[in-house]
Amino acid sequence: MQVDSPAKIRNITLAGHADTGKTTLASAALYTSGVLNRMNRVEDGNTTTDFDPLEVDRGYSIGLAPCFIPWNKHKINIVDVPGSGIFGVESRAGVRATDAMVLVISAASGVEVMTERMWNYAARIEQPVMIHINKLDRENTSLDDVLAGMKTSFGVPVVPLQAPIGSEHDFSGVVDLITGKAYSYDQDGDGKGKEIDVPGDLADQVEEWRNQLIESVAETDDELMEEYFEEGTLTEERMVAGLKAAIMNRNIFVATLGSALHGIATDAFLSTVEHLLPDPLARGQYPASDIGGEAIEVATSADGPMAAMVFKTLNDPFSGKINIFRVVRGSISSDSSCWNSRSESAEKVGQLLHMQGKQGESTSELITGDIGGVAKLKHTLTGDTLCSKDSPVKLEWITIRPPAMSYALEPKAKGDEEKIGDALHRLMEEDLGLASGRDSQTNELLISGSGQLHVELTIAKLKQRYKVDVVLHPPKVPYRETIRRAADGHGRHKKQSGGRGQFADCKIKIEPLPAGEDFEFKDEIFGGSIPQQFRPAVEKGVLEARDRGFLAGFPVVDFRIRLLDGQFHDVDSSEMAFKVAGSLAFKDAMEKAGATLLEPVMSVEITTTEEFMGDIMGDLSQRRGKPQGMEAQGEKQIIKAMVPMAEMLDYAPALRSITQGRSRFTMEFHGYEEVPRQHQQKIIEESKRADS
Repeated sequence: MQVDSPAKIRNITLAGHADTGKTTLASAALYTSGVLNRMNRVEDGNTTTDFDPLEVDRGYSIGLAPCFIPWNKHKINIVDVPGSGIFGVESRAGVRATDAMVLVISAASGVEVMTERMWNYAARIEQPVMIHINKLDRENTSLDDVLAGMKTSFGVPVVPLQAPIGSEHDFSGVVDLITGKAYSYDQDGDGKGKEIDVPGDLADQVEEWRNQLIESVAETDDELMEEYFEEGTLTEERMVAGLKAAIMNRNIFVATLGSALHGIATDAFLSTVEHLLPDPLARGQYPASDIGGEAIEVATSADGPMAAMVFKTLNDPFSGKINIFRVVRGSISSDSSCWNSRSESAEKVGQLLHMQGKQGESTSELITGDIGGVAKLKHTLTGDTLCSKDSPVKLEWITIRPPAMSYALEPKAKGDEEKIGDALHRLMEEDLGLASGRDSQTNELLISGSGQLHVELTIAKLKQRYKVDVVLHPPKVPYRETIRRAADGHGRHKKQSGGRGQFADCKIKIEPLPAGEDFEFKDEIFGGSIPQQFRPAVEKGVLEARDRGFLAGFPVVDFRIRLLDGQFHDVDSSEMAFKVAGSLAFKDAMEKAGATLLEPVMSVEITTTEEFMGDIMGDLSQRRGKPQGMEAQGEKQIIKAMVPMAEMLDYAPALRSITQGRSRFTMEFHGYEEVPRQHQQKIIEESKRADS
């Protein structure tokens, strides 16, 4: 649908924990508004915003998806985001592109992990939040308990805008505390209420809650407070205006009630979004940077050169690529041109689309604040800014945390390497939390994600979309070998089998170098014991031998070779003979130099809360971790430690288990340290078994 003013647009994200009914709420809104002629359900696999075959099969969202609701001549753009922490990038991207967050909470479960995370993220970017308490028809649900739990978790009271009519299976409607009107709903109906009298047994509670709501609104504004003291109440008009301003400024947090699955109070939810949540122009300034990287702000206005944020890319093997974006300033028309400020390239805009899940409805223009899609842009990726070439800007994008878990993968079928690379490239365009690349040390192809499930789903997409089967296994730990002391080495290669023979003899000294200096070769021969043309061959022999390793097949690092002496034969000596002699001398020296194993050590930072500190520290100790300190960051605690990489390969699921998913970690390579002697023999034996 096309609207003619940003004032008639609302952009909201449905966020919260998994299984709170976000996708069902979006489906109910589409049905109640008349976009759908029946209620589509997650269990039936036909919802608009869960369209990926993996979402259909598994019954939960794995990527953000947009849809729009025509409502009272307004366009409500909904971005439905996943409720699992491993898809946090998708969730934050959806929030960044909208003007308000609707935090969906299950009355049966209350505040959960992702509820808290999304609440905290909205606070960081100062985005307005409205709560929708869903599933009030479930057994053992208590609105009072949910409200108390939110006050405890969020630190502020959440004010209900409605009172429920009935409870659990008898939940059948709501009383609007602003208007004082009551509405009942048919179970599994179209989500549109019928006005009824306020039930007599609710009259006292409704009056009490309405007075609390009026008082809460009055406390957010001096003028409203003065009016409240003088009149003893606020008019409906003044309540709505005061609520809208207070929600926008995060001075008040309100809650609507309902059961999306059974169509109870869906129309009331949509009307609340229409009347109380901000339109795009209310956002004011949008953080950005200019072409030189200086921080600026872009006004969210209908005037001025166009600027739009791309916040999602959909890739389909058959229909191609669609970029989904939000217009921040100005407007964009079909068959126009724009500028990508990241790639510094022009883009030809084809047909613009209003998006219903993965389906598009053609439109000629998208105005300020609207959300839509466009196909077949050549240079545009998620996070990019499309703008006017004459006024280039880069709109601020979300921070992408490094992936937490990596796996090595290899194709089941020979010749699929190129297909894997192309498919992974397309998946990474779509999923910013995914990374892939070849390990420079082990030469393995790695795929990295935020958790095991994230990687497994990516592998499933490879097979389902691109017909590529791969085998996953933990990545190899890139151990290294080195020496503890200096030693002499002697290598003699002599072979006679008729005709010209082979002869080379060299003497070397091996010495340790400081960590990180890798390798040094010094030619210290005086005279002609080894002719000049053969000396580089000795170095080549050493280098080939060091790559093969001595203890367990891992490269030897941080050592110096001094070439001291040798012998040659006028006829039988050659570069090949001296290369063999060099490798033999290296092996002889390593026998005496105290060879030892080194392991990569990671710098780890864990963000958690006080209650889990002891368990996390105990687990790190079992992983041979060395604590480096702790610091408070608001209500969170940051634990820093150095931990061997070998002990971190399964850390993501372990941390999730220890903390019920309430903690996260990052890690980066720090350096190499010697493996404790008691662990070395096991590594050596495993390496030999792998090679046999």
